[in-house]
Amino acid sequence: MIATGDEPLVLAGVTQVRQVAQVTGPDSPNRTDRFEIAGQDLGSMFEAGGRTWVVFGDTFGQREPGLTGGGGTQWRSNTLAYTTDDNPADGLRLDGYIVDDIGWAKELIDSRKADGTEMTTIPTYGFEANGAMYLAYMSVRHWGEPGEWETNYSGFAKSTDGGQTWSKLDAPRWPGDSRFIQVSTAKVDGDIYFWGVTHGRFGPVSLMKVRERDVENQAAYRYFAGTDAAGAPRWSADPAEARTVVEDTAGELSVVWNPYLSRWLMTYTRGAAEDAVIREGVTPWGPWGEAITLVSQSDAPGLYAPFLSPRVSGDGRTVYFALSLWGPYNVFWYRADLVRSDRK
Repeated sequence: MIATGDEPLVLAGVTQVRQVAQVTGPDSPNRTDRFEIAGQDLGSMFEAGGRTWVVFGDTFGQREPGLTGGGGTQWRSNTLAYTTDDNPADGLRLDGYIVDDIGWAKELIDSRKADGTEMTTIPTYGFEANGAMYLAYMSVRHWGEPGEWETNYSGFAKSTDGGQTWSKLDAPRWPGDSRFIQVSTAKVDGDIYFWGVTHGRFGPVSLMKVRERDVENQAAYRYFAGTDAAGAPRWSADPAEARTVVEDTAGELSVVWNPYLSRWLMTYTRGAAEDAVIREGVTPWGPWGEAITLVSQSDAPGLYAPFLSPRVSGDGRTVYFALSLWGPYNVFWYRADLVRSDRK
């Protein structure tokens, strides 16, 4: 799945973009109020143990009618659902959540919930490695202006019992001003690649990798530091040498391999209150094509966090993704058809 970088870009656009179904909330087909969930956001996805795991951010059990954005009672910084749904065309069926002893979706990664110290702990993506499950998360110190937040650090939490319990790892961790506060992950030939952005939605995308066996060894991480004269990637042990692979104002990014294009696809929220966009990449480090609007704010006001499904339906021409809407503060399921420049 890693090309030479000489292949042409082929993604010409997207068409037939539409909302398929609501994923979370009492009014959704999943009736998440059964798990004491009235509102939650994000919904990045990864596969482990024969299931697709859906990772949510701040979650609230009860919300006043008409409330906009995050808020409510029974606040949990993060929750985790799972599905074996193989038919994304009619929505995303959640088989269940990781729950506590009374059946409520439980918080996986604890937080102090103190503004200016640690407001919350938000998982940005998950992955499986060496038989364990990992959640990459960011420790948020303070929510700032729209699209901005301050972070203490980013790191991993680990589960060895199928997601039931999680422990924060002391390493690896990256400081709150690093390029890898929010990440998306993919496995390639024994390596785990991490595309990363800083806190908020105003930074470019960078890239790092590590051998799967060394995922908990901070010193084993290598940072993309550009290409040599032949176009081959250079990797550095120094995070300060990490180069930009996509120059944009990116937040909540998601990267998957797409067989229809034989290219990488990247989606993210652009800026504070702009559109969700999609790009193709020939290799993990590029070249990456121009950003194409996936869903506009005019079509879905308050949109953010367009997370691609890791499961491929058919030949991959149709892609499915989760999208959060700030007003209802819940997650919705969308679909889009990819248009190739070299095919009708």
